[in-house]
Amino acid sequence: MVARRRLRLQTDERRNQLLELGIRLFSARRYEDISIEDVAAAAGISKGLLYHYFQNKREFYIETVRAASLKLRRLTQPDPSLPPYSRLPAAIDAHLNYIQEHGPVYTAIYRSGVTIDPEVSAILEEHRDVVMSWILQSYGISKPRPVLRSALRAWFGMVEAASLDWIERKELDRTALRELLLAGYVAALSKAVELDPKAARNFPTTSIRGRAARS
Repeated sequence: MVARRRLRLQTDERRNQLLELGIRLFSARRYEDISIEDVAAAAGISKGLLYHYFQNKREFYIETVRAASLKLRRLTQPDPSLPPYSRLPAAIDAHLNYIQEHGPVYTAIYRSGVTIDPEVSAILEEHRDVVMSWILQSYGISKPRPVLRSALRAWFGMVEAASLDWIERKELDRTALRELLLAGYVAALSKAVELDPKAARNFPTTSIRGRAARS
């Protein structure tokens, strides 16, 4: 039993290493320009061993996208030790740190990933759903009213589009982008509450706008 557990851990570790390699490879080159032989060579293993972990290049890409999504999710998960008004700015900072380091793969996933395989779209939707659940939990909401759900979805679109623009153009100062994303969040949710006061009765508009911007 101990030997089997050790083997399993070694297998998981090797698979995780391959996925980290995938993030680096797809950050530097397009999906179409990478072959399974290229992956095996970069990993220093045989093609046959690579097939032990992934059936083909498409599966390797999908799992790389999933790993990238989970990594971003871990980094941006709200820190319960922080005051409520500081959690969103901290999560935005973590998001910006991630795309500074992994901008090309973020761009590849959000620009063309969904055209490579529909499962990529499902992974991105799962990521958005998880982030939405974190925000709703912070307000004690289990099921969002339509206007609040739409407001959050609109803000997610803003974050994704602004992130892609920042990665590609590098014209906007990071602090300005951070403040823009915070302001967009406050504006979207403030309007949602104005349209439907029951959407989030304890939405702390003033504290987020003021304290979060200074944190």
